Amino acid sequence: MTDIDNYSGRDFTPVGSKSEAVFLEGPHSRWKDTMFVFKVFREFIHGFRHLHFVGPCITIFGSARFKETHPYYQLTRDVSKEIVKLGFTIITGGGPGIMEAANRGAKEGGGISIGCNIKLPQEQKHNPYLDKWVTFNHFFVRKVLLTKYSYGFIVMPGGYGTMDEFFESITLIQTGKIKRFPVVLMGTPFHKELYDYIQKMQAEQTIGPEDIKLFLFTDSITEAIEHIQKHAISDFGLKKRRIIRPMGILGEKRIYPSGS
Repeated sequence: MTDIDNYSGRDFTPVGSKSEAVFLEGPHSRWKDTMFVFKVFREFIHGFRHLHFVGPCITIFGSARFKETHPYYQLTRDVSKEIVKLGFTIITGGGPGIMEAANRGAKEGGGISIGCNIKLPQEQKHNPYLDKWVTFNHFFVRKVLLTKYSYGFIVMPGGYGTMDEFFESITLIQTGKIKRFPVVLMGTPFHKELYDYIQKMQAEQTIGPEDIKLFLFTDSITEAIEHIQKHAISDFGLKKRRIIRPMGILGEKRIYPSGS
């Protein structure tokens, strides 16, 4: 049986945002295309206004499917606790699994926990460990927001979405579209074949020798924290700065961790 036979009973009709599905069908009237652009613009502004005061963040990517008892859930929770001690806000996709573990670790470490949730047909709900969350209709808007406020990225085991986020992050760094923020790939047994394949890409010269150094491959929380300290704090000269007061008329509100 071929792979395609395994999917013969599945319906692959787009079931996400109806406006996005219509937009992707092909050319429409200039008016419809313009209206779609304005809806996306409004969604970006909504995200910018709600996340403007979250502070420098570290984004943690990973699967929504790991349960609380899974070792990767605990690893994520532990590394998140240590990251907030550096003064960073933890930001995730806001859902269950690894995202929940990261937000939970942030709360337990006394830090700020933020989620960028996405509307899905299965109605992904935000996890209960968030100080603030924003829900988006479009994946591409959500990905921009998860990148915009971050000084580093932790990539835990996950599926297609996590791989998309990992490779987009290092591609943006490789091409100079964003600065050289630290990227840490954790879960070495899970990612072994991926790491071997990246080595193969370098051997085949589809990427350069320096591109291998765009991320740290480790399961050591100590190494991950030291990597973030060097490449996110020291390299960018991060330090405490004066507080910028939010403007209520713009719907802005400063976020504080629970108990502060």
